[in-house]
Amino acid sequence: MKVSIVGGSGYVAGELIRLVLFHPEVELHQVISTTYAGKPLWVPHPTLNSSSCLTFSPMEALEETDVLFMALPHGTFMKTFTQYESLSPRIIDLSADFRLASPQEYEKWYGISHCCPHLLDRFVYGIVELHREEIRNTQYISGAGCNATAVILAVNPLIEHTDPHFPVVVEAKCGSSEGGRAPWPGSHHPERSGCVRSYAPTGHRHTAEMVQELAHPVWFSATAVEMVRGVLITAHLKLKEHLTEKEVWNSYRTQYGEEPFIRLINRKSGIYRYPEPKLLAGTNFCDIGFSVEGDHLVVIAALDNLMKGAAGQAVHAMNVMCGFDERAGLEFGGLHPV
Repeated sequence: MKVSIVGGSGYVAGELIRLVLFHPEVELHQVISTTYAGKPLWVPHPTLNSSSCLTFSPMEALEETDVLFMALPHGTFMKTFTQYESLSPRIIDLSADFRLASPQEYEKWYGISHCCPHLLDRFVYGIVELHREEIRNTQYISGAGCNATAVILAVNPLIEHTDPHFPVVVEAKCGSSEGGRAPWPGSHHPERSGCVRSYAPTGHRHTAEMVQELAHPVWFSATAVEMVRGVLITAHLKLKEHLTEKEVWNSYRTQYGEEPFIRLINRKSGIYRYPEPKLLAGTNFCDIGFSVEGDHLVVIAALDNLMKGAAGQAVHAMNVMCGFDERAGLEFGGLHPV
């Protein structure tokens, strides 16, 4: 199958290019970038220096393809959907344009009206672990937000045990690559280095996805830390009844026992007793751990925001959509030490 990527200069696009180039079932056909048209892929993505002789193509040169990944800024793809619809039977969008099922919720969280509300129900939310069958039978997928992915995967197996009168309370520690490639004052090295900066104590847009998928209120806060890749979330759940550690394990194993990219990390000793983002750089794993005390459950989850939180998740969804082995192109297990 031929795969093309529109919006090829960002960090997530760089990961997509890398994954597709080494995927056993697909061929990278085109990468579109207005900024880098005519230049080699390695100009914005230096690790691709020896991996491909492809150059970026301009938008007007985009051809028909079997799978089209859209990696454009939020708010762009929904305005131009019809431009791409005829070029590919399968489209996977990595922006926030089609993540929310409700146009009212989209306007509430993104501050603008959705220009294609009639298309929202045509896109399947791209977390395979929750929507595998829908993804297998759809043409259009919307990738989930990175923080939302970590929270949803961590909390979902226990949501039936969670007291509906209490919100899930979550704090996320986030790496700098979440802010994207474009520099801004907060990403300037003297301002970012050494920081532990609360940048979204309330109002983070990914909260809308958490509430949508969990069908439960969520209070979410995000903190910037000195880390390039990675998200570490800590979620507090008030349970309806006391659960033992074994019962919590069983809840996770019931839902995720056969999942190739979910790992339960709850060791009794050692320095890596709980999930650690550093160990997940470049991988498509989400590691989940927990600590339970009566009716209070603390869940810890980690992932690479550019991989399981974006590009890797999108390739996983493509594998399911196209009938490939789910692990295809995603088997890298990480590095230690880094």
